[in-house]
Amino acid sequence: CARHPLFLCSLGYVRDGQITLGVVYDPVRREMFTAERGKGAFLNGKPLQVSGAGRLIDSLLVTGFPYDIKKIPENNLDHYAHFALCSQGVRRLGSAALDLCYVAAGRFEGFWELEIQTYDIAAGALIVTEAGGMVTDARGGADFLSPPCSVLATNGHIHQLMLDGLWG
Repeated sequence: CARHPLFLCSLGYVRDGQITLGVVYDPVRREMFTAERGKGAFLNGKPLQVSGAGRLIDSLLVTGFPYDIKKIPENNLDHYAHFALCSQGVRRLGSAALDLCYVAAGRFEGFWELEIQTYDIAAGALIVTEAGGMVTDARGGADFLSPPCSVLATNGHIHQLMLDGLWG
């Protein structure tokens, strides 16, 4: 952790298949992202809003890779290369929960990951939607919480563009 201090606490409450509460706390930066279904998303008590960028070339993206990237065929490297060439760039922070919160805060316009656990994305996904963004599975379906999980979260404006880039 001394060389790359990125750790956090992420709590998502799911009731009847629907995320109703999300909290992500980054103690290094002292940032608390929160959302309750229907009540908005907040950073340290201040309302969050996704960015308004509508083109990939104007968008900064973020992604993640499977834990064992060498053994998983759907390892995301081809998608990474594609988006790196048609956007402002692609980052990889190492925390899906924080990636999602950064989309909600307008720091990134889009996030995708193909092999991920529900507990890594539940809180952040609600925070994105409550900040005005859009979250689906990586193929555009509504059920991104059922394993095997994949996720695409955007500001909403570039969602179809990213789906086209992933599969089109």
